[in-house]
Amino acid sequence: MHVPTLATPRLVLQPLTLADAPAIQQAFPRWEIVRFLADRVPWPYPGDGALAFVRDAALPAMAEGREWHWSLRPRQEPDLLIGVISLMDDPDNNRGFWMVPEWQGQGLMTEASEAVTAYWFEVLEKPRLRVPKAATNIPSSRISARNGMRIVATEERGYVSGRLPTEIWEITREEWLARR
Repeated sequence: MHVPTLATPRLVLQPLTLADAPAIQQAFPRWEIVRFLADRVPWPYPGDGALAFVRDAALPAMAEGREWHWSLRPRQEPDLLIGVISLMDDPDNNRGFWMVPEWQGQGLMTEASEAVTAYWFEVLEKPRLRVPKAATNIPSSRISARNGMRIVATEERGYVSGRLPTEIWEITREEWLARR
């Protein structure tokens, strides 16, 4: 399945490619980024971690139409990778993202989340979007709230930083379309 380039007022979301691996490898292995990611992310992050992720996980899943991954790039600096956002056709885990700390706190991830959520509902026509997050990850929770999501369940899950209380956030296609 073709993954299109998406755009927001301040970002270009380019489909992930193998050429992105070196930039991801340079930006990603930082505690501030990984601590609230699922514990399947290896830590300490190996020297070939980004290559292995892109080549062996992301690209095959994209080719099979099970996942959609984009690099986040400022419109003003389109060669600069500042994060990744992904959609996954998995129960209770449909969207994930990370952004380098220097670019956080500007509303950019809210823009990116809105763009990929629109793709999820308006192009892929999925019935609901569910996103798990560590309950202590307040900035991520704020993004979900701004996206019109609500908490529908709580449980405990494993993260790079350990087992933590987890909130499952959800929005349905009908709710999304009503907001638009």
